[in-house]
Amino acid sequence: MTNLIVLQVFNGLVLGMIYVMLAMGLTIVWGMMDIINFAHGLFYALGAYFAYTYVQVTGDFWSALIVVPLATAVVGMVLERTLLRRLYGQNILYQILMTFGLALIGRELLILVYGPVGKSFSMPAALVGVVKIGTLFFPIYRVFIFFLVIALAALMWLFIEKTRYGSIIRAGTENSDMVSCLGINVSLVFTLIFGLAQAIAGLGGVLAAPMRGVEPFMGDLILGICFAVVVIGGMGSFFGAIVGGLIVGLSQSLITLVLPSASVIIVFIVMAVILLVRPRGLMGIRD
Repeated sequence: MTNLIVLQVFNGLVLGMIYVMLAMGLTIVWGMMDIINFAHGLFYALGAYFAYTYVQVTGDFWSALIVVPLATAVVGMVLERTLLRRLYGQNILYQILMTFGLALIGRELLILVYGPVGKSFSMPAALVGVVKIGTLFFPIYRVFIFFLVIALAALMWLFIEKTRYGSIIRAGTENSDMVSCLGINVSLVFTLIFGLAQAIAGLGGVLAAPMRGVEPFMGDLILGICFAVVVIGGMGSFFGAIVGGLIVGLSQSLITLVLPSASVIIVFIVMAVILLVRPRGLMGIRD
């Protein structure tokens, strides 16, 4: 029983890492651009489908880890410049309607191009198998995801907090007019932020595809959970997104030991309990 619990904890951490990737993108866009992006799950699905197509054509999973996030970043930046930019400073309902509409359109386009039936996605040969630690066996691919996301989160924090560009981003969110007076193109900065967030979402889709397969509704299914992750961690908090993702992943994994059918509802039960204690989330920086 102890071994089973340990394995479920590990699986929960890996699942939480996928949520962390999605939540990082959501919280970056919300915290720095004041946009609630209901199309974020679409970019997760796009990442999975782009990876499926790319690997089918090239047979190279490793380069897909770079090429696919770049592709989803480009799509995101185009949408930001052509559609979302018009909504800055407008009523938040307009943002919600626009991004929700984009999510619906994107999902239907995926169905038109790939069909409504899901696709299987094979793991790269180098990551097939298990690694033995003591008496336990851990899937190599899940270990790979765990450490990759840790590295990615560390790099994102260093970029935002310790670099000149990160300082510009943070200053632009506080007072974009003042930053513009310094000769910095704030509009370009925001476009790059949005592209970065969608690149992370696309990478999450690439990493999740070998574990969960590829299907048109995968973005819809994960979006609600990731919004719960952001709310649990605190809207606009980078570290809150990490903590919230791990809490949700562990909650879902451990509840399956006793009540598998509650793996989704437990997310919102946890969110409700945390909001009762801390209405702004665990590490919230905004009301």
